[in-house]
Amino acid sequence: MENCFHCGDVCNETNIVFHNKNFCCHGCKTVYEILKDNDLTYYYDLEHSPGTTPSRFDSKFDFLKEPHIASKLLEFDERGIQIINLVIPSIHCSSCIWVLEHLSKIHNGVLNSQVNFPEKTVRIQFKAKELSLFALVELLTRLGYEPYISLADEKKTPKRTDRSLIYKIGVAGFAFGNIMFLSFPEYFEVNEFWLDRFKFLFRWLMFAFSLPVVFYSGWSYFSSAIKGLRSKHINIDVPIALGISVLFIRSTIEIALDLGTGFFDSLSGLIFFLLLGKFFQQKTYAYLSFERDYKSYFPIAVTKLIQSSTQFNTQNNNKKELREQQTEIKDLIQGDRILIRNGELIPVDAILISGNAFIDYSFVTGEAQPVSRASGDKVYAGGRQQGEHIELEVIKTVEQSYLTQLWSGDVFNKGNQTNFQTLTNKISKHFTIVILSIAMISVMFWWWFDASKALNVFTAVLIVACPCAIALAAPFTLGNMLRFFGKAKLYLKNAETIEKMAQLDTLVFDKTGTLTSSLESKISYCGVDLSIEEQDLLTNTLRSSNHPLSRTLYQWLQKHEIYTLDDFNEEIGKGIVGKKNGQHIYAGSYQYVNNNHQSSVYSPEKNTTQVHIATANTYKGYYNFINTYRSGLQETFKALEKFKIIVLSGDNSSEQESLSKLLPKHTQYYFDQKPEDKLSFIKALQDEGKNVMMIGDGLNDAGALAQSNVGIAISENTNVFTPACDGILDAKQFTLLPDFLRLSKRANHIISYAFLLSLFYNIIGLGFAISGNLKPVVAAILMPISSISIVVFTTLFTYWVTRKLSQNNQNNNK
Repeated sequence: MENCFHCGDVCNETNIVFHNKNFCCHGCKTVYEILKDNDLTYYYDLEHSPGTTPSRFDSKFDFLKEPHIASKLLEFDERGIQIINLVIPSIHCSSCIWVLEHLSKIHNGVLNSQVNFPEKTVRIQFKAKELSLFALVELLTRLGYEPYISLADEKKTPKRTDRSLIYKIGVAGFAFGNIMFLSFPEYFEVNEFWLDRFKFLFRWLMFAFSLPVVFYSGWSYFSSAIKGLRSKHINIDVPIALGISVLFIRSTIEIALDLGTGFFDSLSGLIFFLLLGKFFQQKTYAYLSFERDYKSYFPIAVTKLIQSSTQFNTQNNNKKELREQQTEIKDLIQGDRILIRNGELIPVDAILISGNAFIDYSFVTGEAQPVSRASGDKVYAGGRQQGEHIELEVIKTVEQSYLTQLWSGDVFNKGNQTNFQTLTNKISKHFTIVILSIAMISVMFWWWFDASKALNVFTAVLIVACPCAIALAAPFTLGNMLRFFGKAKLYLKNAETIEKMAQLDTLVFDKTGTLTSSLESKISYCGVDLSIEEQDLLTNTLRSSNHPLSRTLYQWLQKHEIYTLDDFNEEIGKGIVGKKNGQHIYAGSYQYVNNNHQSSVYSPEKNTTQVHIATANTYKGYYNFINTYRSGLQETFKALEKFKIIVLSGDNSSEQESLSKLLPKHTQYYFDQKPEDKLSFIKALQDEGKNVMMIGDGLNDAGALAQSNVGIAISENTNVFTPACDGILDAKQFTLLPDFLRLSKRANHIISYAFLLSLFYNIIGLGFAISGNLKPVVAAILMPISSISIVVFTTLFTYWVTRKLSQNNQNNNK
């Protein structure tokens, strides 16, 4: 069996030989010809079989011919030069980058193109007079790089990177280095004429350097502390802000009254290390979207049918005709007629006017089996038509349709975990109270024995006990963990999600696309064995059909002789019939193939997907399509037995028996759940005090994902549509879920151990502070050492506990 030179797929259906190279289809051959004619065959030298099979262009992007629609997608349009940024999900290797950045050699209308590989986008600058946007997209599609254009692109605003934290770190770092340099003579009490002469200048320079550090770099800690106190909540920023204030005020008083050099070095170092920790924790995946809604799934436009009048010369009457016009879906109103072609999404609730609708609602409802609809039936937004084109009459606008109403609930309009307390904030409340108590007790003690030292001891306690090390423990631990998770292809929205995962006790799973793989099905045959001639005829009949089940079954059947049928007919949503040399074979629904075969030997199973087979006179049997469960499913759930496990599916209960053999005995099953049912179910669990993780993949899971404490969207391709969530998990890494949950708990343990280590440093520092012996040099040594040791400890400990995850990740990628 030969592999395609362009895409690497096995040449099952056809094997086109061109230039002594094998191609699986004319599309791959065409791409090769385009690249060869433009002297771009180096594309194949970078990677082995790097291409993807081009998809059929048809009328999918006709809306780009409308100038008012195309203009909304452009980033720039002046003097005949246009710039657009397109999402290309099929970008996957260096060859893809190379060919996309050499588009100017394929078409002279392209001036420049730049690929952003992490975001899977290409930014193209082109001449509008030589190359229209429609023609550009057509060119990309022919090359196998079809863009993903959705309603969300219509009002896309350029991403602005917030660099304020980097600027604050730069200011704090610059000031910290200079203040340390100016403080060295004071540390070692060097008595030198010129140093002593300019001592006051050096101190006021340190003061000057500290001003931007406190009032620019460190101002966020003051604002956060004030917000916390206003809401009657003591967060970690309260003791930090208190420590910064005391350091700055005492240091300023000391140099103003010539009492000493102050603690400006410790002050700037404190803020610098805190900001580094914040920067380290802010590891995000900018190329992934965690806040998607229906706009990322819906097309930007649809084909609208408009009535026009045509005059006949032979008669005085008019005949009504329908002409096609590309219309933005937001402009559709009740009563409009629209045309939906094969593979296109239905964007509104509508009534089927003509054609045979065979609609896949799996991404919306979770129901795995497509449904048939006849003229006059109601169809809902979000389904994808399979088969011939259909005409629909709009009964609700996009904003009023069933699917978009799923995003109208409060759960999408406000944070669902506003009361979540991080481990650091929980400890900070007690820490602040303890430190203030120690400071007050120390003041009273020294006020009684030596009143001159009372104020000095009070401020010294607040300075040395500033929770710098405590504040660094969580950022570096969670930041490291976030990176390890990312390497294992679990991309979390933020570090706080890890702390939430550590508190989970209930796991809720969708079935279709989550426990099952959407990329493959297990097929079995039940019935009378087919003869070789019947198998050949069935194979060629299936080969002539574009129905997904037909294509899947055709790929599954063994290689048979390929020939041209004498006759072929397909009734969309029902079945197909092929004829060769007077022999007929039927394939399709039970009702379709059994129409003239009253004495069936095999009766169909209920609630399963089947393709029934019959010859001209005899019912033969059926091929049963069973969803393939993800590899290692049983072992994965065995490792999750300590959690409460629930399967919450929009599909029917036909697979409950199969699932019960794989999942733990205490697993609860709920089927035929609508999207709103799932959301309510999650909320009911939370009302019982449960901490819930929802793992799903479709729009029907969107509400449940948003409502849950942690929502994880599982995806076969992380760069295409996934619902709003807290994290995106590559489907191939599903078996690592127990490791992710285990490591989340270990992260909390590491933070706790780091707190104990910081407590050790605080005890040493408090010894100097309470005894009235805290000098600037002691603070300058102790505070950085405590911070650095916490960073080293959390980094090494995190690396050690994630070794098993790294090993399992490597095994999954083999």
